[in-house]
Amino acid sequence: MSDTTSRALALLNLLQTHRHWPGSELAERLGVTQRTLRRDVERLRELGYRVESSPGAAGGYRLEAGSAIPPLLLTDEEAVAMAIGLRVAASRRLVSGAETTITALAKLEQVLPAPLRRRVNALADTVQPAGISSGAPVSSEILGEIALACRDHERLRFTYTSGDGVVTRRRVEPEALAPADRHWYLICWDLEREDWRTFRVDRIAELEHTHALFPPRSLTPEQVEVFALIASSWTPHKVEADIVMDMPFDEMRRFFGQWSQGATEEDERRTRWPIGGGDWREAMYGMLYVPEGVEYTTDFPEPARAELREALARMLRALDAPPPAASDATP
Repeated sequence: MSDTTSRALALLNLLQTHRHWPGSELAERLGVTQRTLRRDVERLRELGYRVESSPGAAGGYRLEAGSAIPPLLLTDEEAVAMAIGLRVAASRRLVSGAETTITALAKLEQVLPAPLRRRVNALADTVQPAGISSGAPVSSEILGEIALACRDHERLRFTYTSGDGVVTRRRVEPEALAPADRHWYLICWDLEREDWRTFRVDRIAELEHTHALFPPRSLTPEQVEVFALIASSWTPHKVEADIVMDMPFDEMRRFFGQWSQGATEEDERRTRWPIGGGDWREAMYGMLYVPEGVEYTTDFPEPARAELREALARMLRALDAPPPAASDATP
C-alpha cells in the first residue's frame, strides 16, 4: 500500500471519529503540510466521500453525507439493513454498550445519501421486535446527534419539556447517554445551573449544535448508571411523602451525593427530601437512609402510615422479647 493510500485511509478514519477537525490539527496528526492535507482531502472527494471544508482561523474539515455511498464494500440493501438493525438495537436496548451502538449508527447514517436515509426511516418505523417492552418513542436521529456530541465534547442547546409540562431552554455539555427503565437519558453539565442534570431524551426538542468544544468532566460508568437510575425513579409512586430532616441543605447534599436530587432547603438548618415507592415498605427505605442521630419528621400518608406504624410496633416487640430457645431436635 502506497504512502498516499495509507495517508488517505488514516485521514478518513480521523474524519469519521470527530464531527469537525481543525485543519492544523489534522495536518499535525498525519504529519503532513496543509498543502498535502488539501490534496488528500481531494482524493477522498474523488472516491465519493463528501468532505466539507470551512475557511478561517476556526476552519477545518468534516465528513458529510454524499450523493452516493462511498466505497464501504456495502450494497445499498446491506447499508439499509445495517442501519435498521442498529436503530432497533439502540432504541430497544437489545445489546450491551448502548452508546457504542448509537455512535456506530450515527457513523453509518452520516454517509448515507438522502434517498437511502429515507428508506431507513420508513422501514425502521415498521420494525417492532417482539417481546421487548418499549418506553416513549425516541428519534434515532436525535439519539445519534447527542451521541456524537458526547463523543466530540461539543456543547448543545435544546428545548426540554419536564414531566409536569414546563418548557425550558437548556445549554449543556453532554457527557453520556444511558438507558434505564425503558427510556433514554442524557447525563450532562448544565451551564446555567452549574451542576449535573439528567434529561429524558424523548422530551428533548429543537436540538442545536453550537460547534463549541469543552474539556470533558469524566464520569465513571458507575456514576453514569447512578444518574440514570435516579432519573428513572422520578416517576409518580403509589406512596409519596416528604422527610424534613434536621440537617442543613449543603451538608445533606454532601452526605447523599447524587441521591440528594429533589431535596430543597426548608430553612437554614433543615432540608426537605421527597421519598416514595410502590407501597409503604419501599417508601420506608428512604427513612432508613437518614444519617444516624439526625432527627426528622414526615408527612407519610394514610393508610400507609398506619401500616408502617403497626409493622414497626411488631418489630420493636420482637426485638424486646427474649430470643427463642434453640431447638433440641437432632437431625
